[in-house]
Amino acid sequence: MMRAYAFLIAALAALAARLRGDDAERGDVPGWVMITVMTAALVLAILVPFRTAIVSAVQTALSSVTSAG
Repeated sequence: MMRAYAFLIAALAALAARLRGDDAERGDVPGWVMITVMTAALVLAILVPFRTAIVSAVQTALSSVTSAG
């Protein structure tokens, strides 16, 4: 019974600290979000000026693989 009570007190203390904003990590952008956004920006930066060349290269590669059989 004491163990459940201690767990409940710890959970309530953690919840209260989170609601007060005592968490040092709160408000920071997680690393995976930054990596995802940066990757999307890089893909767009590469795709926009070279779209026709990329599409042509992919079509050529796919047709060479499918016709090789």
